[in-house]
Amino acid sequence: TGQTTLESPWDIQVYVVNTNFTLKWNYTGNDTNVTFSAEYRFGDFETKETEWNELLGCQNVTGTECDFSSAVTEYYDTHHVRVRAERRKEVSPWSDVFEMIPYFIAQIGPPGIELQSRNGVIKIKVSPPEANRIRKMWIAHLRFKYNLVIWENSSNAEFRSLSIFPTHVIDDLAPDTTYCMKVQATLPLDFKEGLFSPIRCIKTTHKAVNDLLCATNVSILALNLKFHLHWSNPYKQHVSYNVQYLIGYLKKLHDDYSSKWLNVHGCENITDTQCNFSSIITTTSGFYYLRVQAMSESNRSCLSNEVKVDPLITNEIGPPGVKVDISDVLLHIQIFPPGESESEVMRDHYDLSYRILYWKNSSNNEEEIKMKEIKQTIGTISDLTPLTLYCVKVQAFSQVYNKTSHYSKEECIKTPGDKVLPLIFLATFVIALIAVLLVATLLVFALYQAYNKIKYVFFPSCQSPLNIEGFGGQFFIGPYLSTTEEPTEICAIIETVITEVNQTDLKDYKHSKQSSRDSGNYSNDDDTSGSKASEETQEKEIV
Repeated sequence: TGQTTLESPWDIQVYVVNTNFTLKWNYTGNDTNVTFSAEYRFGDFETKETEWNELLGCQNVTGTECDFSSAVTEYYDTHHVRVRAERRKEVSPWSDVFEMIPYFIAQIGPPGIELQSRNGVIKIKVSPPEANRIRKMWIAHLRFKYNLVIWENSSNAEFRSLSIFPTHVIDDLAPDTTYCMKVQATLPLDFKEGLFSPIRCIKTTHKAVNDLLCATNVSILALNLKFHLHWSNPYKQHVSYNVQYLIGYLKKLHDDYSSKWLNVHGCENITDTQCNFSSIITTTSGFYYLRVQAMSESNRSCLSNEVKVDPLITNEIGPPGVKVDISDVLLHIQIFPPGESESEVMRDHYDLSYRILYWKNSSNNEEEIKMKEIKQTIGTISDLTPLTLYCVKVQAFSQVYNKTSHYSKEECIKTPGDKVLPLIFLATFVIALIAVLLVATLLVFALYQAYNKIKYVFFPSCQSPLNIEGFGGQFFIGPYLSTTEEPTEICAIIETVITEVNQTDLKDYKHSKQSSRDSGNYSNDDDTSGSKASEETQEKEIV
């Protein structure tokens, strides 16, 4: 019956800052002389039954909260907590169970800060939360990021927030001015924001005279992973410079890094106001800091403001190289990634894509400029117009880093003509050639036949008999032919024996032969054999 007279505590909450645990609850009973006690358990409640234990620091508490920091040693296990009211031997029912995993509900405590004002700047040194604690909730203190809020200590102050390192210098401040600030530690990967440190204020001083030597307008120009540092020297004095760099991760440490600055090779004791520091960029995954140390002839020196170099973010992408070629129906575009020896690094780290612009280069200003985006370094364009000049330019871009290059130089090439028309010309030529050959063949054949006829008529292959040839060197112009009979050729092979004949006999022979021809013209040659005998007699006489 005693248990029913006391009400149970409610609204159980646990607040965790670093490794400090506070249990709070509400109690609305009107009972007096009531105390409260809490129990807890932790472990794997699903596989085995875990016993409840008294929560150290939360036994017989007269208020509605207690500190049980010493009782919790496992920060990644599930814990159950419950509370009840007690009065002498009388106890209330247990409250609802509060379940927690300490690391997940823990809040980051405020960091420690130290301020130093010197030479017109304020140097801040931040110590991580739990810096002097043996038991720590946040083991990897290098993961902390620090946010600074700074403002002038005046009635119309403007708050300014910036991200800082454990050791940080603020140099853009007005002299002889009081500034106040507070710092917060965060764990961005865990989506945790800590409590701000207590507010600290400090007054700035004037800059030293040596600062008149300092390099000003320090800036970085980077293209295709070629890095150059530029600065200004507005003074007429003779000044030499040393360019120094610091590896970025050293600033994340809580140690003093002032002695870790190194000189850039090739940029020592120079009088020029620029320096190529590409040699120090040995990796694109880290970051660097650079500054310029100015030295006068009297050995006075001054350090410029620092500039940060995050290689892949600071660097700008240059235009790619382009080579175009043409085939029958395609325009081939070969793209060379920006950079020379760094082209592979540029392509791999930036995951480059390419934007191709192409158009017909004609007098018509209304020609449409077409665009094509590709990931590869070889692209093709189809649907080309024959005998047309096409121009191409290419831009490289990275979506990951939100960077784009300038366009490359225009490359133009003319497409070949349509192949149908040459084929028509070739077919026409072949047909015309065949026709000419046929006509020439027929013409040659006709001329050959005419030649044979003419040769047959005017130049027969068989010679006329002697009796119808010209006599005494006179040609027979109008031969007499009988109207009743067809002229016939009578040829005979006469075997002759050449002997010496005197001139008188030859004349008698010719005269006798002429007489015989004359007499034969008036006869019908009735007796052919007689004529032959007469001829044989004449031959014999000649012999």
